[in-house]
Amino acid sequence: MSPLVEVSDLAMRFDVSPPWLNRVLEGRPKAIVHAVDGVSFGIEKGRTLALVGESGCGKSTVARLLVGLYRPSEGRVRFDGRDTGEWFAAKDAPQLRRRLQMIFQDPYASLNPRWLVRDIVAEPLHEQRLVADPAAAEQRVAELLQKVGLAAADGTKYPHQFSGGQRQRISIARALATQPEFLVCDEPTSALDVSVQAQVLNIMKDLQREQGLTYLFISHNLAVVRHMADQVGVMYLGRIVELADKTPLFAAPRHPYTRMLLDAIPDIHQTGKQRTAVQGEVPNPLNPPSGCSFHPRCPHANARCQVERPALREIQGKLAAIRVACHAVEEGRI
Repeated sequence: MSPLVEVSDLAMRFDVSPPWLNRVLEGRPKAIVHAVDGVSFGIEKGRTLALVGESGCGKSTVARLLVGLYRPSEGRVRFDGRDTGEWFAAKDAPQLRRRLQMIFQDPYASLNPRWLVRDIVAEPLHEQRLVADPAAAEQRVAELLQKVGLAAADGTKYPHQFSGGQRQRISIARALATQPEFLVCDEPTSALDVSVQAQVLNIMKDLQREQGLTYLFISHNLAVVRHMADQVGVMYLGRIVELADKTPLFAAPRHPYTRMLLDAIPDIHQTGKQRTAVQGEVPNPLNPPSGCSFHPRCPHANARCQVERPALREIQGKLAAIRVACHAVEEGRI
């Protein structure tokens, strides 16, 4: 089956240089951040790919590239076989925007506090001209609110009258208004309490089963990822270092960074087991390490790791194929 979403060698660079005169007076070069650096993956229809990693690794930038909020510096994104860079600039761009939507991280910031909930949810319907009259819009909004576990009467309220979990449900209802096929979820539960997280995640799983939705799910919470994902991509400093189906990745992670992340998850069944904490700090993205960007923190690094950047190569695991960017794995040292 060909992927619904296909990302090839995606890169995004940001110029964070000080003003030109400051650079001239201080003799400093331009400062360029490689927020995303050669990322490739595919997501099949009806499945969920989760991107995980520490803050600042480029997960949210990938999300914004996929929905067209940023234009990539290099590489391309294909949706249903068509290049989205060209599609967003074409006359039929509204058709693409209907088919892919985004759920943002902070439900307190992503909803207009001056609008009624019914106007927030109905906005995509009006923008995309999907409803003919106010009565049809009101009926559609009521259906969407009920679908995410709210009441139709909640449409007459303002966002400040709801809890964080309820606001995120409103965000999901808004995202579903255009009946999209692909949802980009940028840490949709990170601002919520654990019990509320479970409710929102269950709603998202139910909607996926009912409507055949495809998700890119971004999170730093591996327990949430284990519940939601079919496939997991582990990002570090703008690159994917391991990409595998959920079961083999959690059962037998290959990359040293993935192992450190999983080893940090509390497990009541492994009380007393010696744990290896994630060592060191994420390097400065303005001055990343040479070779493998993880080598300053890696217990398996050698001279080759310091000078040669590993490519994401496919290896055959016990349960399925796994893609790993690691010299130590490639050489059989792990």
